[in-house]
Amino acid sequence: MTSLTLKKLSGYVGAEVSDIRLADLNDYSFGEIQNALYEHGVLFFRDQFLTPEQHIEFAERWGDIDISRFFNAVAGYPQIAEVRTKPDQKIVIGGHWHTDQSFDPAPAMASILSAQSIPEYGGDTLFASQTAAYDNLSEGLKATLENLNAWHSDASFGLAAQVLDEHFSADGITKPTLHPVVIKHPVTGRKAIYVNDAFTTHFEGWTVEESKPLLQYLYQYVVQPSFCCRFTWSPGTVAIWENRLVQHYASADYQGQSRLMHRITVQGVPLG
Repeated sequence: MTSLTLKKLSGYVGAEVSDIRLADLNDYSFGEIQNALYEHGVLFFRDQFLTPEQHIEFAERWGDIDISRFFNAVAGYPQIAEVRTKPDQKIVIGGHWHTDQSFDPAPAMASILSAQSIPEYGGDTLFASQTAAYDNLSEGLKATLENLNAWHSDASFGLAAQVLDEHFSADGITKPTLHPVVIKHPVTGRKAIYVNDAFTTHFEGWTVEESKPLLQYLYQYVVQPSFCCRFTWSPGTVAIWENRLVQHYASADYQGQSRLMHRITVQGVPLG
């Protein structure tokens, strides 16, 4: 039983939390938010209007902050990445289904996004439950995937650096890393599918061509509408999502308008 005021956004993923101030959390309320995040995958808190200091303080409750090697930082706050879209951009940051930093040996645990300015319309973010995706697999495919590992690479950011050179640096690109295709959440033990179209390249021991048909199937399967929720932002909203439980997608349907979000990434642990 929780004292949080929660409104579920879909059957499998996402909940909006009301009547709470993230800047004034006590330990009990934070513990309830932790449990809710593990249950729902992503939580939303409207009308927070966090200062940079409050954003950092909330993030540090979850663990160590990962300093982005790709995004520009907010001036004076290296812990906070600036996710900015200008009106003339045709491609937006995060405009594809992905899991943040799956290319790291210890992938990101959580991402915390604080809405600074939003377009008049568009710019929603979609989230897909990877635990629901696993739970709904056939027993045969579950058995196949349990025995597989997959390579993840951040090389795609090299292309992003060419397209959005104001936001990205290709200097941070590292060697590929290997993760299980089915992971167990380190706290709850729930199983989730852990491949994504942005950063997964191929299965261990398989060629890229051999891997492609099964990976393409999984990329489409894990983001089907029944596993998803869609969130419409408002100024001052804060979202936190568990990267080991969900994928997300930033909708690029607001060309001609600007959008600015502040993001902090919380470090995770190895998944193997």
